Amino acid sequence: MLRKKDLLGLKDLTAEEIEYVLDHAVEMKEALLSRQTLDNLRGKCVSTLFYENSTRTQNSFLTAAESLGARTLTINVATSSVKKGESLVDTGKTLDALMTDVIVIRHSMAGAPQLLAKHVKSAVINAGDGMNEHPTQSLLDLFTMREKFGTLKDLKVVLVGDIKHSRVARSNLWALGKLGAETVVVAPHTLLPKGVEELGCEVSTDVESAIAGANVVMGLRLQLERQKAGLFPSTSEYAELFAITRDKLESACPGAIVMHPGPVNRGIEIGSGLVDGASSVIEEQVTNGVAVRMAVMDILVGGNA
Repeated sequence: MLRKKDLLGLKDLTAEEIEYVLDHAVEMKEALLSRQTLDNLRGKCVSTLFYENSTRTQNSFLTAAESLGARTLTINVATSSVKKGESLVDTGKTLDALMTDVIVIRHSMAGAPQLLAKHVKSAVINAGDGMNEHPTQSLLDLFTMREKFGTLKDLKVVLVGDIKHSRVARSNLWALGKLGAETVVVAPHTLLPKGVEELGCEVSTDVESAIAGANVVMGLRLQLERQKAGLFPSTSEYAELFAITRDKLESACPGAIVMHPGPVNRGIEIGSGLVDGASSVIEEQVTNGVAVRMAVMDILVGGNA
């Protein structure tokens, strides 16, 4: 069970709580693959409140909610009262008054979901806040790894890319450490945050040596605006040194998998052929994301705590 009404991050969850969500997601995936609509959230309302663009995450939550029998409400921030100056808290209170049970929020400001959760009755799920956390993305990553290897304990997981600005990396590092995995982050010095070692990971700037013996190699989206800021010389030079390719993957363990939270900049973060190759589980991650989000919402408001 989860101890709070909200899912705001994985930093404060225990290993047992994380495993509980993953276990419940197994049941949810079975229902999802059988195209079965459950009634766990019948009569409930799930609202998505995205202050940043999203395709996978927002639609994954909407699909998950509908698969559980909930009605959904999508707030288009660009045409909402937010543009008239309405505060986040007031928007949340309006959603409460509309009988919303779950608010899924993505915001550019770290801590926005925590602020919202303090002022609303609805369960709040963090769908990404600034450079802080993205807990459901991490949970679907963990679910995918566990599905492939049976356990997360003692797996070697290598994260390659823009670690400094990645909320996906932070959530994964918190969670993987709790569950006994070995983690390595790889990036140019300019894309490594100060003190990243405090998250329990090894740090490297050499992709080939870091991948040696890895079970999981995860590329992270290179935010191309960083190139304009001078954090790396060019995308072609970045790709030469840091793109995950078939050649670099040869030193990984047999059966190693390639992951990415999406969207992928093909040929820059991961070789295009590798994205669609046998070792890639990127599309499976998308499906697993629906199952995991079904599990989270069912646990928070569906009575399966």
